[in-house]
Amino acid sequence: MSIERHGSGGPYEAAIGYSRAVRAGDHVYVAGCTAVGPDGELMGVGDPYAQARQACANVLAALALAGASAADVVQTRMYVTDISDWEAVGRAHAEAFGAAPPVAAMLQVSGLIDPRMLVEIEATAFVR
Repeated sequence: MSIERHGSGGPYEAAIGYSRAVRAGDHVYVAGCTAVGPDGELMGVGDPYAQARQACANVLAALALAGASAADVVQTRMYVTDISDWEAVGRAHAEAFGAAPPVAAMLQVSGLIDPRMLVEIEATAFVR
């Protein structure tokens, strides 16, 4: 079984030492994605829906690096800093993954790497 590691060029990957996506055979693992845009800046500051949409877009982009798509996702985990944002975050998640809903969890955490970040999403996919 081969293992492929893919980076997105995001600002935290090199600093922390992780891959955005890893494909191990038929399995693809996507690291937690936040609302950091292509320019390295945080998008949607103060808006959980906008941040969740961007985080989902980042997950989808990472999946594509590893040859996977939203339809291949079997599990997501959503970390939010305020559980009362569940509807906004859930709406963005449903827009991204609702055609083939994965199993999912949403958990409140005390904080993310940047205090302006409201949501982080990770995913696991299975590709045949």
